[in-house]
Amino acid sequence: MNAKLFVFVSHRNGKADDSAFELASAAKTMLPGSAATAIVCGSGVDAVATEAAQLFAEVWKFDQSALAYPNAELIRPLLLEVVPAGSVLLLAHDTFGFDLGPGLSVKLGAAYVPDVVGFDGLDGTALKVVRQEFAGQVSAHVNANVANGAVVTVRSGAFKPSEVSPGGQVIDKSDEAAGLTAKRTFIEVIEAEAGDIDITREDVLVSVGRGIGDKENIGLVEELTDAMGAAMSCSRPIVDAKWLDKGRQVGTSGKTVKPKVYLALGISGSFQHLGGLKGNPFLVAVNKNPKAPIFQVATVGIIADLLEFLPVLTEKVQKAK
Repeated sequence: MNAKLFVFVSHRNGKADDSAFELASAAKTMLPGSAATAIVCGSGVDAVATEAAQLFAEVWKFDQSALAYPNAELIRPLLLEVVPAGSVLLLAHDTFGFDLGPGLSVKLGAAYVPDVVGFDGLDGTALKVVRQEFAGQVSAHVNANVANGAVVTVRSGAFKPSEVSPGGQVIDKSDEAAGLTAKRTFIEVIEAEAGDIDITREDVLVSVGRGIGDKENIGLVEELTDAMGAAMSCSRPIVDAKWLDKGRQVGTSGKTVKPKVYLALGISGSFQHLGGLKGNPFLVAVNKNPKAPIFQVATVGIIADLLEFLPVLTEKVQKAK
């Protein structure tokens, strides 16, 4: 397959999203030796396009006021016009990717391959991908027919962020995005309440999941957090059980965090949780299930019972200090 490879670059506040760095790495893994073209859409996106040029040899910039907010209803027809037939487009597996990807693949007559965590290569028109099933307990190796191209969404954290390499070319294609209209319009962004602590500003997070068992065991995590001088965060089940407040939740339905160190305690590692973890932190995962998906992205993985492990670790940290 000689199709061209494209990557859609998400951004916010004048900075490329961390997913752009991961997608650059995914593109190199998917088709080694093939240069991917980045697509940057928005309003006033010169800085984002320049940043993307450090990751991709070529960047297509579409700068129009109508694109100030990432509206899939506008971007879908634009991509239909500018992306050559039979191409492969990589998107982040996030809420915007969910909105844009399926309908775009139908319009393109291309395969839709969601939530990819790995690539096994390309054999003719069969793109070999790795997906996870049954909450990450099983890795499924799938052959996708990409003879007519494909729209592929890549899970956050599945690929190590690519290193920057200045020298890419930015091509201004803004005129091709003129006249876009949509029935739905952006109104405003409502930020979640920060709560008693802003976990988005913390360098070290100790995050607890359903593996802690009972609410009373949260105290063990608090002791470790105090000993480390860290802040406590959590996965969604802890918030749903009302053991910790919403402001401490990490994930696609919670906060997006960029700590230097992230200690995941009893967290399985669903893509909803990992979608809120950015910046390639030093990730230490502790879980008694050796097949927990979190171990596939962890820097260090520890198979242990939390109730036995936490008091020992807390004691060691206290002695070290």
